[in-house]
Amino acid sequence: MSLLNSEQAVLAILANIFFIGISFYALQALMLDRIIKKNHVFQAQLLFILASITIGSTVANFFLNLTAWSDQLQFLFN
Repeated sequence: MSLLNSEQAVLAILANIFFIGISFYALQALMLDRIIKKNHVFQAQLLFILASITIGSTVANFFLNLTAWSDQLQFLFN
């Protein structure tokens, strides 16, 4: 059974927010204090946020594509 467009949109928004949060949490484990220049705290925070968005969106797109592809497998056997 295929999802409606509104359900797909809600699922995509929730997946992106979830995986961006997970990637931000995971990036906190990195110790980049030695790489970041002193007095560049804002740039370091911005780098973490942009990296989290990039990684989280990529992972969310992978899972959303995987669910869409698995939904289309039924047409292979009909």
